[in-house]
Amino acid sequence: MRPAHPTEQAVGMDHYVSDTDGVGGRLREDDEHFRVRELERFDTEPIDVSTDAYPHLVFRATLQGWDTNDFASRVSDALGISRERVNWAGTKDKYAVTTQLFSVYGADPEDIPDINGAEIEVLGRAGRNLEFGDLAGNAFELVVSEPEWPDNAAPITDELHEFGGLEDQGNDDAISIGVPNFFGQQRFGSRRPVTHEVGLAIVRDDWEGAVMAYLGNPTDAEPESTQEARAFIEETRDWQEALERVPNRLRYERSMIHALAEYDGEPGPDEFRAALERVPSNLQRLFVHAAQSYAFNLMLSERLERGLPFDRPVAGDVACFADTDAPDGLELPDPDRLQRVDERRVDSVTRHCERGRAFVTAPLVGTETELADGEQGEIERAVLDDLGLEPSDFDLPSEFHSTGTRRAILLRTDLTLETDPLTLSFALPKGSYATVVSREYLKVDPVDLG
Repeated sequence: MRPAHPTEQAVGMDHYVSDTDGVGGRLREDDEHFRVRELERFDTEPIDVSTDAYPHLVFRATLQGWDTNDFASRVSDALGISRERVNWAGTKDKYAVTTQLFSVYGADPEDIPDINGAEIEVLGRAGRNLEFGDLAGNAFELVVSEPEWPDNAAPITDELHEFGGLEDQGNDDAISIGVPNFFGQQRFGSRRPVTHEVGLAIVRDDWEGAVMAYLGNPTDAEPESTQEARAFIEETRDWQEALERVPNRLRYERSMIHALAEYDGEPGPDEFRAALERVPSNLQRLFVHAAQSYAFNLMLSERLERGLPFDRPVAGDVACFADTDAPDGLELPDPDRLQRVDERRVDSVTRHCERGRAFVTAPLVGTETELADGEQGEIERAVLDDLGLEPSDFDLPSEFHSTGTRRAILLRTDLTLETDPLTLSFALPKGSYATVVSREYLKVDPVDLG
């Protein structure tokens, strides 16, 4: 197998599954070269229904140059409400054109502000707010800028088709491909992959280590002033002076530092935990999710190393079945419908996998996680042992707590390839990353994947 880029290996992605040289180039030369549209699955009522029963206003926003958290903050500031009253189903990138749903508690259509870089369409009302995961998936259109070897896209597609394990060639001009369902670099930070280090420290009950992993850890990919500020924090723990040095754009870092600067005395575990809790709740959850994601990536890399299949089970695997309500053409695993695959069931579950009705899984470890048996179980236990983790460690306070789940190890989609310009179009289930498809094609530094 072809080794992955060192930055990817640092977050558990050790290999590519296609051996052909990448096309090179980069993504996101322009925001319009990276388009993402949510495949929606959230029902709304007409706008004139009772606000007592349906207090949440739902709108669709097409954003350019907006990070999801930043846009939500802009909306809440304009409305004079808490940011926690603005919700969405999936976090999207800033350097893209994205179309997604938002809900706002207690707002009326005329309250929604005009915002530069945002086209807003009010859809109706709902009895509850949008929650993370309230979507079926996302459709992507990615333009590769200045590819060096564009002709390599076709053989890469053939290799990924073989890895995916399906006999058919997709629909119309599309071809079915498969890649390991890694968590992409964005989960950990493309330029500064530290969120999993924060999460691992939290799970190990090291609140000071978690804060310092986030505030410190300067990297060459950051501006020099930011590197200097992070180094100063690591060396001095002078929180008051750090507020003078840390750039205003690092608002989450500044929120943590403010909490520590307000404390009169040497901060202990409670104070460091309180500092972490100054950031938005979704970011608090992301830290622990990143630790789970890192362990998951390591498990998939080890399965690749051992030559175990991704498109079908072996004895001991845990499989999940497909969500029967998924939009046409989208394979959407349902992790709540699990089945252990013993020797007697291997053939029957394999047939389901071949038809896109079942998927082999690995764990996102939490308090209720049950590990696999057989060789996959050996992999899962070995990774957790190496990290010094066990499921009970995720019994954490508040937003940091996680019961865990399982996740499909194979990401399969119908991909359309255009050559002028080189464009990749495909749809993925919620929670999966476009970059784990595009990385196989470009094989470049993750920074160039956006």
